[in-house]
Amino acid sequence: MYKVDNDKCLRCGMCTGICPDVFSFDDEGNIKVNNDIISGDNIDSVKEAESSCPVSAIGINEENEE
Repeated sequence: MYKVDNDKCLRCGMCTGICPDVFSFDDEGNIKVNNDIISGDNIDSVKEAESSCPVSAIGINEENEE
């Protein structure tokens, strides 16, 4: 599962621009991740968003990995 560290996040919207189906802003202006729709069809965009984050706020939440 992917997560965003909203303490580090600049809220620049880079991830939402690259992969808007997975990354979006919530009502408080924080980035939320829709892990339920990550699949082979969009995983490349998710990885691009992760690597494009200027503060490396996007990553795998290893605590929730099965």
